[in-house]
Formats: sequence, C-alpha cells, structure tokens
Amino acid sequence: MATITKKKLINDISRKKGVHPNDVRNVVQAFLDAMTDCLAEGNRLEFRDFGVFEVVERKQKIGRNPKNASVPIIIPARPAVKFTSGKKMRDMIENKVDHAPTPA
Repeated sequence: MATITKKKLINDISRKKGVHPNDVRNVVQAFLDAMTDCLAEGNRLEFRDFGVFEVVERKQKIGRNPKNASVPIIIPARPAVKFTSGKKMRDMIENKVDHAPTPA
C-alpha cells in the first residue's frame, strides 16, 4: 500500500486529463480551501457516492502518561472532522481488500 501525495495526485490528474499541472493544482487547492472553510464554519459536506465530512465533538477523556501511569491526564473535549464513506466507495474498497493477496 502506497502513500499518495497531493503532488502525485495532481500529476496523475494532469496526465490523464491533458491539463497543465498548475491549472490542476489551483483547482485542487481551491477545492481543499473551500472544504476547510465550510468545515470551520461547522457545515457538513456531502458528496454522493464518495462520502460525508462533518465536524463532531470529541468527548473529554482521561489519558495516561506511559512513564507515570498512576497520574491521569485529562484530555479536553475538542471538535474533530469525521469522514463517513459513501456506499460506492465502501463497496469499491471492500472488493479491493477482498481480492488483495495476504501478506506472508
């Protein structure tokens, strides 16, 4: 399994669609900026067949310092972005995982 960077994604899209990488980079960055702005305002983003991004409140919890486990550390509640995959993406991922060879 590989890590795909934004740069590689931009180059792949550019090559497949025959568009200059700078144009693709500008569109991708504008899209990411718009998503960030919407989520920062507390909005929910829904992309059919892809998934849903929404801001949720993570509850306060108690953590432990591994070096001194007897002292609890309170981790405060905080907002976080949650992604829920859409049906089409979920089906594609499950089919890929089902057919992937198992590592030895």
